[in-house]
Amino acid sequence: MTNTQSQSANSAPQAKKGIMDISIYMPGKSAAPAGIKLHKLSSNETPLGPSPKALKAIQEASEHLELYPDGQSDALKKAIGEVYGLNTDNLICGNGSDELLSMIGAAYLETDDEVIFTEHGFLMYKIVALTSGAVPVVVKETNEHADVDAILAAVTPRTRIIFLANPNNPTGTYIPMDEVRRLHAGLPTNVVLVLDAAYAEYVRRNDYEAGVELVASSQNVIMTRTFSKIHGLAALRIGWAYAPRSMIEILERVRGPFNVNALAIAAGAAAIRDRNHIDKAVLHNEKSILHVTAELEKRGLRVTPSVGNFLLVHFPETTGKSAAEADAYLTSKGILLRAVTGYGFPNALRMTLGTDETNAFVISTLSEFLA
Repeated sequence: MTNTQSQSANSAPQAKKGIMDISIYMPGKSAAPAGIKLHKLSSNETPLGPSPKALKAIQEASEHLELYPDGQSDALKKAIGEVYGLNTDNLICGNGSDELLSMIGAAYLETDDEVIFTEHGFLMYKIVALTSGAVPVVVKETNEHADVDAILAAVTPRTRIIFLANPNNPTGTYIPMDEVRRLHAGLPTNVVLVLDAAYAEYVRRNDYEAGVELVASSQNVIMTRTFSKIHGLAALRIGWAYAPRSMIEILERVRGPFNVNALAIAAGAAAIRDRNHIDKAVLHNEKSILHVTAELEKRGLRVTPSVGNFLLVHFPETTGKSAAEADAYLTSKGILLRAVTGYGFPNALRMTLGTDETNAFVISTLSEFLA
């Protein structure tokens, strides 16, 4: 063996281009100090939990764990199609919407392609780009809202995918559907527009649409959704996407076999049909968002107007009153919010809206901290 061969044999395998540029995704905190009651408001989980019908479906499905799940998730796609009036041939299901975003990257991105997303957009978009060897292109927002003109100005011949979270996390802001249509109209037809509508069920604005009609009338638009938020099934990891049939046929080629487990399929189908449970979650969120926003603003904190199930809370530039110090104080009391430094907000925290009791406890604890 030559010296070169010996050195090569002793070298550790190296990651491909772009992988070591990825920051490891850090989820919201999930543990309180020992002996203190936990109030977890760090991951945008619903305080109402899952539908009782979904729990029953899980119990029934658990009696057949020796069997592989349906590789096409037909029962889940049928339920989604019924609720939203969609052709199941235009649906694909995933292990959370995260997997669907990764599948889109795997299907459409080549080395040095460009992927556009906004400066406060979901961290997964950059991960998808770098994993595929593509170039992330970050576009500035205007007043914590996606700026269609800025996005269009960033498009080049190398642009392949645009990710638009609408509503966005962690800001909770959205852009009207007219603006989404204007964005789409300004794009070359070979650019994929991904509308990430994870929080769509919470939005109650006349000028908002999740993207169903735009997908139906286009050949380059994909809408992604999740069961992790309003449906309360985050632990099961269920996502779905609606897209033109030509795009579904491409995504099916990179989807892993049996990528959605049997419990998830059964629970998701039951959850999406439980309109009563969904309506309760929407009503609770509408009341909570108005009340908590008003109470935090009374205490001198700026809150970004949100249409999701969370609030982005900005802290003063005062020693002893910063977001990091507030986070430490809240954690000591068992309250877990989400630090959002990685999203470009070094002096803000994201608060998931919880139960009435938990929301009141957060407000009173912040009052103590700010006093």
